[in-house]
Amino acid sequence: MLYDFHTHTFLSDGELLPMELIRRCVVKGYTVLGIADHISHSTVARVIEEVRRDAELGKKHWGIEVFVGAEITHVPANAIAEVAAHGLAVGADYIVCHGETVVEPVEPGTNKAAILSGNVDILAHPGLITADDAKLAAEHEVFLEISCRKGHSLANGRVVQLGREAGAKFLVNTDGHAPGDLLSEEFAVTVAHAAGLSDDEIKQTLYENPKILIERIERRRRERTR
Repeated sequence: MLYDFHTHTFLSDGELLPMELIRRCVVKGYTVLGIADHISHSTVARVIEEVRRDAELGKKHWGIEVFVGAEITHVPANAIAEVAAHGLAVGADYIVCHGETVVEPVEPGTNKAAILSGNVDILAHPGLITADDAKLAAEHEVFLEISCRKGHSLANGRVVQLGREAGAKFLVNTDGHAPGDLLSEEFAVTVAHAAGLSDDEIKQTLYENPKILIERIERRRRERTR
C-alpha cells in the first residue's frame, strides 16, 4: 500500500502534466495519489478544476484513486482560514497548508493559523513547530507531515518528537515535483525511520493514518452530493 497526498504538477511548480504524474504513479504502484498544487486565492478554483479532469480519467482508465487537494502557499496567516474554506467550496477534496519550513520565508504564525482554520487537513513540513502548536494539531485532527523533500525534511526529527508528545498523527509525503521524487514503499519506511518513528508508529503512519484521511475525504464528497 503506497499513499502520497502531497505532489505537484506544472499547474504550480512541478514538472509534469497532472495526467503524466498520474501515469507515472500508476507504474510506481501507488495505491492512492493526492495532487495538491500550490495555490492562493487567485488560482485555487482553476487549479482544482483542471486537476480534477485528469484525476477522473486516471480512475476511469487505470483504476487509481486520485484525490484533488490544494496546498495553500505563502498566503497571509490571517487569510488562511478564508482561502481554505474557499478551496473546499470550489471542490478540493482536502487542504494542505505550506507550513513554516526552515528553508523558506513563510510568515510566522502560519502553522497555528492553518491548524485553527478548521479546514486544513495536512500541515506540510511545519519546520520548527512549537509544542503548543503540536498539541493544537492533535486536538484539531490536523496531520503533521514528515517530508521526503530536501530542505523541508531537516526538521522531521523535531516534528516527530513534539508531535508524538502531543499525540498528533503523521503522514509521510514526498512533496514531489519531478519523476525522481516519487515514492517507493522502501523509501517511505526509510524516511520514517530516519525521522525517529518506531516500527509500530511507521505502520500507523504509512498504512492506517492515510485511511483516516481518506474516510474524511469520502465523507466530504458524500455531503456535497446531498
